[in-house]
Amino acid sequence: VQLEESGGGLAQPGGSLRLSCATSGRPFSMLKMGWYRQAPGKSRELVVTETSGGSVNYAEFALGRFVISLDNIKNTVSLQMNSLKPEDTAVYYCYLRDAYNNYGAAIPYDYWGQGTQVTVSA
Repeated sequence: VQLEESGGGLAQPGGSLRLSCATSGRPFSMLKMGWYRQAPGKSRELVVTETSGGSVNYAEFALGRFVISLDNIKNTVSLQMNSLKPEDTAVYYCYLRDAYNNYGAAIPYDYWGQGTQVTVSA
């Protein structure tokens, strides 16, 4: 399974960007997908995840500004980011948790994309 992000770039404060993540290969059983981000000098942090059952977990900073859209048939996920702030500047990573590892064992396994840069600046 490989994840590929697209849609990053430069936005002005108050602007919007939409990130997308496509999956190549087929997970055994996708448990959840979502987005994390990592700003320079900081640890990677949760932005939002959604389970295959529809449960969504937003980071507090994302509430009211970011919206996740998950297609759990195609195993694709997007992130609509509105009202962007300079502190949203980071590399954004697509994430998928499979119920099985790549040997087919019932051990959850996490996949990550390469990341896409989002810069919010005037």
